[in-house]
Amino acid sequence: MPLPSTPKRKFPNWLRWAALLWLAIWIPVYWRTWGASNFLHLCDIAVILTCVGLWFNSALLISSQAVASLLTDAAWAIVAGSKLFLTRPLVPGIESFFDPHYALWTRLLSLYHLVMPPLLLWAVHRLGYDRRGWVLQSAIALPAFVAARFTSPADNINFAFIDPFFHRQLGPVPVHVILSWLFMVFVAYLPVHLLLKRAFRPSTKSDPVAGPSR
Repeated sequence: MPLPSTPKRKFPNWLRWAALLWLAIWIPVYWRTWGASNFLHLCDIAVILTCVGLWFNSALLISSQAVASLLTDAAWAIVAGSKLFLTRPLVPGIESFFDPHYALWTRLLSLYHLVMPPLLLWAVHRLGYDRRGWVLQSAIALPAFVAARFTSPADNINFAFIDPFFHRQLGPVPVHVILSWLFMVFVAYLPVHLLLKRAFRPSTKSDPVAGPSR
């Protein structure tokens, strides 16, 4: 009796292993340089979940991190680029990238911000866009904002202490956290979700992480 054929993987094995190799290098370096709390950054969570999504060929994880990363990584690139022409970046949050106190090769790892958007767009093109991506990413962001509030105020992770525009806390702590989360959900994530939903076919295959999308 012939053996059942192995399902064709959506991503090539070299890419899946490269994603694991990246995590094996990037996580220890970032942990040693900036500490474990650094991984509460939404952008760092996105890196980890994207690599997991590539490994498991998960349209849901890839879609959720496309929602999380496309606009925010583009903003990072703009802010980092502005630092080349201005004495101060347009908004705070990327100072460590230009801080010579840290090794250059360590800082260059932050260039993943430039790689993530094209990688995620390509991945969504291959898998289709899972319409649950916005909901999942919104659910991921809320505990990240809450947990960031228990870290050092000096780090201001996810702007959980001081917002990047008015440079102050937006009311009592719960109000600030909820407003910050709502800003990401409806201003940063929702437009990206609507664009991806319009631009890409829906994912139709069974997701190995979360089951079929609807």
